[in-house]
Amino acid sequence: MDQENMNEIKLTYIIITIVMIFFIGFIIFVVLMYNRKQLLYIKEKQLKEAEHQNQLLQKELEKQKSIEKERERISHDMHDDLGAGISALKLQAEFLKQKAQDENLKTDIDEMLKTSEEMNLSMREMLWSLNSGNDMLGSFIDYAIVYAENFLKKTKIKLLTVSEDIISETPISTDLRRNMFLCLKEALNNAYKHSRSENVKLSFSQKGKEFLMKISDNGTGISTEKSEGNGLRNMKKRMHEQNGECNILSSENGTEVIFKVSV
Repeated sequence: MDQENMNEIKLTYIIITIVMIFFIGFIIFVVLMYNRKQLLYIKEKQLKEAEHQNQLLQKELEKQKSIEKERERISHDMHDDLGAGISALKLQAEFLKQKAQDENLKTDIDEMLKTSEEMNLSMREMLWSLNSGNDMLGSFIDYAIVYAENFLKKTKIKLLTVSEDIISETPISTDLRRNMFLCLKEALNNAYKHSRSENVKLSFSQKGKEFLMKISDNGTGISTEKSEGNGLRNMKKRMHEQNGECNILSSENGTEVIFKVSV
């Protein structure tokens, strides 16, 4: 009798063990299936999000192409129509100057020629600004150097240019390029009008994503008694709008204007 009870107990234990193993196996199976289903759901969701992002990216690219195409159209129209008009005006003024006898009239015509030349330079700057092919750091630096050379060539101020560790192909936005150029113009104009300097140094440097442009002179410096003018405020405002910095260091040995932005 005892042996039969022992056998029944063993059998019962074996059956319970088998049932528990089966039950545990079933739970593991269910968990694995659930995890697999969740993984498939997550992958499907990620795929849909990626497709949505690709669609948004495609739309943005199409928008950018449309903007670039419109910029090119405006650039060509300005060059063909406005440029031709300015050139014709300049030729007519030069022709009138040759025929004029009155000195006052010649002076007025010279002013007209000067104005037409200024308009021509402004148009070239706008065309450069509109051209998306110039949205690179190297292009900006090349244009900035040419502008500085042309601006100072009729003065007694000597220009020195330095470029360090510049990656020319670094892309920059049209807005950043335009604001940096306007800051350069203002800084050079201030150096010419107020510094009484003999030398101006224009330097560019790049460290990773940080780009620095410096305009240094060996003039009299900025008087601490004078309030900050519109030009200095505008430069700081432009840099602030580009998430950059404009710092001005001045002493009796000269002034250094430093523009720092991320590219």
